[in-house]
Amino acid sequence: MAVGSNLEFVNNVDFSREPLPDTSFEQYKFTNCTFSDLAGIDFIDCIFQDCNISNASVKNCKISDIAFINCKLTGVNFSESKDFAFAAKFENCILDYAIFEQKKLNKSVFNNCRIHGADFTQADMSKCKLNNCDFMDTVFYNTNLAGADFSNSKNFTIDPASNNVKKAKFLASDLAGLLTRFDIIIK
Repeated sequence: MAVGSNLEFVNNVDFSREPLPDTSFEQYKFTNCTFSDLAGIDFIDCIFQDCNISNASVKNCKISDIAFINCKLTGVNFSESKDFAFAAKFENCILDYAIFEQKKLNKSVFNNCRIHGADFTQADMSKCKLNNCDFMDTVFYNTNLAGADFSNSKNFTIDPASNNVKKAKFLASDLAGLLTRFDIIIK
């Protein structure tokens, strides 16, 4: 993702006060920028680092091979972004209350992220890479989690009866998060 030497750099711009100058960005690195509206804009092979994208509209936004590093993405409704070629890497990000409903995320990566109260209803996370994420109060319902590795993530509640968890990996100590619907006590 966006590792070429031909990157265009944009630093310290508050795009919530001034609109983005174009509708398509390829191989850009945005650092310490603020965004409120990304609707209808195509981002391909870009990096967002230390950016505030909270509550920004991403309706019909193309997110293809994008890296979000140390970004705040609270409340972003990714389910409204374009489905075609959606691929994102989230590293050290805050994704509280983000919505990924019905999103195909199998090419996405989540590393060291706080994902509290997010919604992954009917999302495809079958090949999604998860590493050291905190999923407190996050909704998984009719979610394809086949092969997902939750073994070093925490605070998730996943009902195996209403999600595909075939070959998903969990630690034995996290079984309580899989059995909450049965109202049993695990010691």
